[in-house]
This record gives sequence, structure tokens and C-alpha cells, in this order.
Amino acid sequence: MVGVRTEDRKVLRVLSGEAISPPPAWMMRQAGRYLPEYRETRAQAGSFLDLCYNPAFATEVTLQPIRRFGFEASILFSDILVVPHALGQGVRFVVGEGPRLDALTGRAEFEALREVDDPAIFTHLAPVFEAVSRIRAGLPHETTLLGFCGAPWTVASYMIGGRGTPDLAPARALATADPSLVEALIDRLVRVQTEYLIRQFEAGADAVQIFESHAGVLPEGSDALARWSLQPIARMIEGVRTRVPDAKIIVFCRGSGIDGHARVVPETHASAVGVDWGVDLAALRTRLPETTVTQGNLHPETLIAGGAALDAEVDAILEATRGLPHIFNLGHGITPQTPVAHVEQMLARLRREA
Repeated sequence: MVGVRTEDRKVLRVLSGEAISPPPAWMMRQAGRYLPEYRETRAQAGSFLDLCYNPAFATEVTLQPIRRFGFEASILFSDILVVPHALGQGVRFVVGEGPRLDALTGRAEFEALREVDDPAIFTHLAPVFEAVSRIRAGLPHETTLLGFCGAPWTVASYMIGGRGTPDLAPARALATADPSLVEALIDRLVRVQTEYLIRQFEAGADAVQIFESHAGVLPEGSDALARWSLQPIARMIEGVRTRVPDAKIIVFCRGSGIDGHARVVPETHASAVGVDWGVDLAALRTRLPETTVTQGNLHPETLIAGGAALDAEVDAILEATRGLPHIFNLGHGITPQTPVAHVEQMLARLRREA
């Protein structure tokens, strides 16, 4: 679009280190089941994977929360499990239960996956890149478009377990019993997902987020956070920036505690650290250089509750990050039972000084 300047996009400005008051906002899972218009589109699409792989439907649900709320960032509607699906693993979504995969329990299943250089991987993912291009074209020019993928450990844990489990026991057990196999799987995910993120940038994404949703249940051992999470993420970020210099990349390392959150930017060279709701944001900020960009960390349950509790938590986040580069967000994804009116309340409280 002629005349569009990326410096008009507030989220990008914050990711470059600028403090903006009030901070720009978006929500993880903002295109989702709490919106009636999403539920209508979802019904038209058929299966969840059909929704992810149909660029028209994926574009529509991505744009819905921007039309309704005017968030400063939009995030591609897709799922972290399209990557193992593209690698040839069986993936399906069961209504009311979530994702189910054909579990990778040993070498035979790993060797059946597509190799990194198999062109079928990115042919499979082509609808995602088309959706990115369509979304960018449909967004207001000042709205930042975020792409995303799962962190290698998180994606590997689903591939090994065949589903999400509270303690990720299958992935943790395999990492202990056959660490070389898990390392080989993570290496393949690093290389494929590096290219996946690069192609999202090429299609029109302004920045990306890497979701390490399962950092809190890493296997025990010598600095498991570095071995299984931060080092693979660092390799991805380095790889992306070889072709997209100065790429803006947020890393959300859920469950890693205040110590883990403090390590994310220095050890991965991410542009920002996403902060989960279990971390005291004010305390974390005292551990970080003033130049470190943070994102988060409103509790999703507080958003459900609304009222004075919601106002108080919004105010506490603003106070903890006053004068510092911060992107307002939740500390995990918005839940389906969240009242739309409470999202409106949150944004009104956040923007009342604008």
C-alpha cells in the first residue's frame, strides 16, 4: 500500500524499544470462541483444520476482533500443530477434547516424518502464507500483523504424547530414555519452523511470536530449560534473522517462573519476552534492563470476572511498566466463556488516558 509506514504501527515501535503510553494491546487467542461472529464462521468452515487451511475463513476470523475492538495487533489464525501435520504426522481435532495426533513413540515414527528438504511440507502450508497476505491486505495500515509458531519443545511434546497432558509425561519420559531421538526431532522442528517463520515474514507478517507453552514441565536434568527450550529457540531466531535482518520476535515461555522469564531475552536474543500470569510483573521488571521489552500478563480469569478486580489488575500492569517498553496482553490465551463486555471494559480502562 502506497504511503504506509511501519513506524505507524505501535506494536512494532515498542518491539524496537520505545515506551508508549498507554501501551498497545492485543490478546492471545483473540480470534476465538468468545466471539459470536467466530462461532458463526467456524460453523461454516467445517472442521477446525478446514478453518486453519482455508485462507478466506482464516482471514475472516483474524480480522473479526480488529473490527470489534481495534486492537493494535492482529495475530494470524492458525495452530501450532499444522507443522507436524505438514511433516506427515496424523493430526485431528476432536470436538470438546482438543487435538489428537498419531503419537511418535520411537524411531520408526520419527523416520516416517518428511525430511526437512521435502517440498511437500511447504506445499501443505501454502494456505497459511496466503492467509497472511490476505490478512495484511485487509488490516488497517497501523495494525501490526503477527505470525507465529510453537517452540520446538512444545510442538515435540504434542508429537510424542499424541495430545496435551498436564505433566507431559510421554515427552519427558522419552527425553530421559532416548534423548538423542528427542534432540533429532527438535532439530527437525527448528529447521522447518525457521523456514516457516521466514515465509510468514515474506508473506506480510510484521513480527512473530514463538509459543513455548510447556516450559513449566520440562524434564529434570542439567539446565533443561536451556537444553530443550531456550537454545533451540535461539537457533530459530538466529536462522530467521539471516534472511530477515532485525526481525521482531516475541518469545512466550509459559511456566518458566521469574528466573526463566529473566533468561529469555539474553539467551535467545528475542525482541521481547511474553510474561505469563503466574509471574509478578513488577518483580520481573526489577530483574530486567530498562530496555527489555515485556508483554502480558493479565490473568485470563480476571478478565472473566470483570468489575473492580479487572480494573485493579489493568492498573497494576500499567504501574509496573510505566515509562518502559511494554505490550499489553493476557498471561495466557483468552477463554471461551469470557464476556465480550469485559474485553471492552479492559480496553476502556487501558485507554482512558489516551
